[in-house]
Amino acid sequence: MYAVMGITGNVGGAVARTLLAKGEKVRGIVRNPEKAEEWQKQGAELFKADYDDVDALTAAFTGVAGVFVMVPPNFAPAPDFADTKATLKVLHEALSRALPPKAVYLSSIGAEQPSGLGLITSSHLLEETLGDLPFSHAFLRAAWFFENSGGDVASARNEGKIRFQLHPLDRKFPLVGTTDIGEVGAETLIQSWTGMRHIEVAGPEGYCPLDIADAFADAFGRPVEAIAVPRAEWDTLWVSQGMPEGRTAPRAEMVDGFNSGWIHFGVPGTEHVDGATPLREVITQLVTRG
Repeated sequence: MYAVMGITGNVGGAVARTLLAKGEKVRGIVRNPEKAEEWQKQGAELFKADYDDVDALTAAFTGVAGVFVMVPPNFAPAPDFADTKATLKVLHEALSRALPPKAVYLSSIGAEQPSGLGLITSSHLLEETLGDLPFSHAFLRAAWFFENSGGDVASARNEGKIRFQLHPLDRKFPLVGTTDIGEVGAETLIQSWTGMRHIEVAGPEGYCPLDIADAFADAFGRPVEAIAVPRAEWDTLWVSQGMPEGRTAPRAEMVDGFNSGWIHFGVPGTEHVDGATPLREVITQLVTRG
């Protein structure tokens, strides 16, 4: 039995699907079992536990061969990442009580850096906070998700334009599909290993913003233009898209880190896995859904 957090999301769902396909038992940790009934039909056991409930999480992590751990994404965190720190404190306590033999964590490219990470600071805190527990660890340092382009579907469809903060438009960045991350997570869980591992998870190749625009153009069957948004205009754009005023700085710092090369792959001492899912496949799915 493997306990999986985030089973109703993209990455956790991919972990669970892969484990079930391999004949493994899955305990899906969910906050609302009603939203996960489909997983029960597929053979997963559902276990209700909120992220702030130490006792429930301890029970969920107990008696399993391994745990897939992730924290809820927060794209507009408070400046001190108080919510992330609170969640990690609860996870640390629950894992220290349950002591599963191993855990695989959703982390991020760049998480090894001590500063200059913006939103990826949450992954740095995860590695720093949970890595001291007395069992085996594997941190999946995943690339920028293909699925992040889901927010561009409307502008690509309605305007034939996508506005990028990643610069320059022809520079290749590490990107990956969530299905590939989940498959690597499941494979790592069922492997026999001890100690601490850091695994970089990328797509089959690097992609640039122009490649993303071309993928949308293929999906829609008409041209889609890639537009580089000047740095000074990022905040205004993000607030217009729904981000709270005063909460855009971590996102800007993260994108600056990618553009400068501060956030990168090829960290000494890490493993590296390239997935097989191509960008165009995911973009086509995003367009089809919405």
